Amino acid sequence: MPSRLPSPLKLINNYGPTEATVVATSGRLFSDNVVPHIGRPIANTRVYLLDGHGAPVPYGAVGELYIGGAGVARGYLNRPELTAERFLPIPSAMRQAPGCTGPATWRLSAGRQSGVLGRNDDQVKIRGFRIEPGEIAARLCEHARVREAAVVARQDRAGDKHLVAYVVCGPEAGSDDDDGSGLAVALRAHLGGRLPDYMVPSAFVRLSALPLTANGKLDRKGLPAPADDAYARRSYEAPQGGIETALAGIWAELLGVERVGRHDHFFELGGHSLLAVQLMERLRRLSLGVEVRTLFARPVLADLAAAWAAITRWRCLPT
Repeated sequence: MPSRLPSPLKLINNYGPTEATVVATSGRLFSDNVVPHIGRPIANTRVYLLDGHGAPVPYGAVGELYIGGAGVARGYLNRPELTAERFLPIPSAMRQAPGCTGPATWRLSAGRQSGVLGRNDDQVKIRGFRIEPGEIAARLCEHARVREAAVVARQDRAGDKHLVAYVVCGPEAGSDDDDGSGLAVALRAHLGGRLPDYMVPSAFVRLSALPLTANGKLDRKGLPAPADDAYARRSYEAPQGGIETALAGIWAELLGVERVGRHDHFFELGGHSLLAVQLMERLRRLSLGVEVRTLFARPVLADLAAAWAAITRWRCLPT
């Protein structure tokens, strides 16, 4: 990471996608660069950061990188359909180069340099939302305890997709024996103030190093499934009484965790609106109806059980 660079070292990052020459942009990395960047375009090259509608994005916003100029290839060999999809004519308002292509997703950082967030072909779709895992990983790396991060979509026991973050902490973060749930709580709070709820991972797995393939890329198959301590859960206390015990069993099944304590939070354990509806349906089948708004208002198991008990007592009062 740039923050680990010794001060005498001079490091130049030259970037160029397959669809262009070896180098399309270039820039020096300094020790205080929070997010690695790819610099500025070289001579006879122009870069554009555009949104999904082809309009330029403002500085600091996320967009897709398009490259134009003399170094852009003519297309893919014997792949006319893919060439038509990836090699696009430049709009007349920006027509200062013969062609452009957009293989990756980036953020424009300070000084008009481009900071890498990840490739857009790594996008995932979860509950109708298109998500760029690289953007989440970049936000995680802004946390003081995180040195490296990767975010992937995994299927839980019920077959639903959810986001899982894998983080490598720096030595200042303490021992690997630290409470994993505590780290998950801290990172979830960190992301919650920077990203929408649907982009906050359900689990945060701490690793000593990210697994890599032989060519140095992330080995997704080598990422372990999250254990119970990877979730942002509170100090465990066993459920009390029949209502809490019944709720804990349903939560554990829906959320794909081994156990649920009375102080656990439905949404911090990976719950979301669709699972909330499924929970309400499970309770309805047991003739234990609770409105979904009650869950959103009281998402902690003990609090929801208390609300459930209060509603049950109210219904049983003599008229």
